[in-house]
Amino acid sequence: MKWCHNIVLRYYDLVNGRTFLEPLPSLEVRKFAAPLRQQVLDGLRQAVIDGRLAPGARLIERELIEMMGVSRTVVREALRQLESEGLVAIVPNKGPVVRALSPAEAKDLYGIRVVLEGHAARLFVQNAGEAQVKQLAQALDIVAGAYQRGDAQEILDTKNRFYEVLFAGAGSETLSTMLNTLHARIWRWRALGLSHPQRSAQSSKQSVKNLRALLAAIRKREADAAETLTRLEAQRATAEVMRLIESPLV
Repeated sequence: MKWCHNIVLRYYDLVNGRTFLEPLPSLEVRKFAAPLRQQVLDGLRQAVIDGRLAPGARLIERELIEMMGVSRTVVREALRQLESEGLVAIVPNKGPVVRALSPAEAKDLYGIRVVLEGHAARLFVQNAGEAQVKQLAQALDIVAGAYQRGDAQEILDTKNRFYEVLFAGAGSETLSTMLNTLHARIWRWRALGLSHPQRSAQSSKQSVKNLRALLAAIRKREADAAETLTRLEAQRATAEVMRLIESPLV
């Protein structure tokens, strides 16, 4: 909970016009079977997503090369990819920095999320087999357990897994890629929505209720209902995050 609360504080600073910088975390790349370029890209992306590289932090090539133990070319390729994903910005006379997502941009991205996740639910009904429906049900049970325990990081991790199963079952690689990129960009706002001191007491119960209704629609193979319910859950999350962004921390 403390870890996610730190994310809230960082974004509270950003919303109120202050830049929060942290020392660069350890990002050493271990030599595994996966291509080195992919390891570097995945490592940097995850460091941005989980807040180890804070919004506004400079990404100095020399430091990244030393810490990750890779070539300048590999680092530059990774930074270009992260720029294309909207996680990194190139600032004149400053170089690459971790992008800070503004409230206006967050609202825009959440609106896109509503449409894409709704379409994913429809495709899941049309394309997923019974084994994938079972996987989704199991993932939802784990989400519900995480909500009962009240750990914000566990809730975020288990919901990510739930949506991974949903997107995979939709059977569209293009849609899955788009949604994964979108989730990466709104990750911190989702963390804020789960750990903010003024989070609605009913929000957790409503989220689990909505997801159970979605699963029921999927089991009945009701594509229209599944899309509508998924959109409603995404809209609920959007409204909650926007409310919290405008709420001062206690």
